[in-house]
Amino acid sequence: METDNLKQGFFGIGIQNGKTPENLGVLWRSAQNMGASFIFTIGNRYQKQACDTHKAVGAMPYFHYESFEDFYAHLPKGAMLVGVELTKNAVPLESFKHPRRCVYLLGAEDHGLSNQAIEKAHHLVKFKSKLSLNVSVAGSIVMYDRGMKTGFST
Repeated sequence: METDNLKQGFFGIGIQNGKTPENLGVLWRSAQNMGASFIFTIGNRYQKQACDTHKAVGAMPYFHYESFEDFYAHLPKGAMLVGVELTKNAVPLESFKHPRRCVYLLGAEDHGLSNQAIEKAHHLVKFKSKLSLNVSVAGSIVMYDRGMKTGFST
């Protein structure tokens, strides 16, 4: 059954060129609560801050990549890259079928994903939204959608 296969999969989630450590802290907490296997950043480094109230930093692997090239070269074997971006080529999240093994990549609210990330993504998804969402909110929605479609429960 498809749902059983998804339960055997994994996902990670991260931010490219994040603007504030607070956004990463909130995303990290959501990722821990929603079953992510790991979290990462590309560009700006994570700094411990007040948003990490559940001490997620000790509960889930965190990876940092200096550049998109470094990140892309280290994607887990067999994982699909899913970019979250408001582009005309992106599939609406409501109809998106989440890959069993994937890595979700979000861009900062002010710049979105880099052109290189958009080009290299195996899938692009978007929300029904006229404006971009806060990056931690967008990531939480994607993880919730994955959980609802795959039967994840904590």
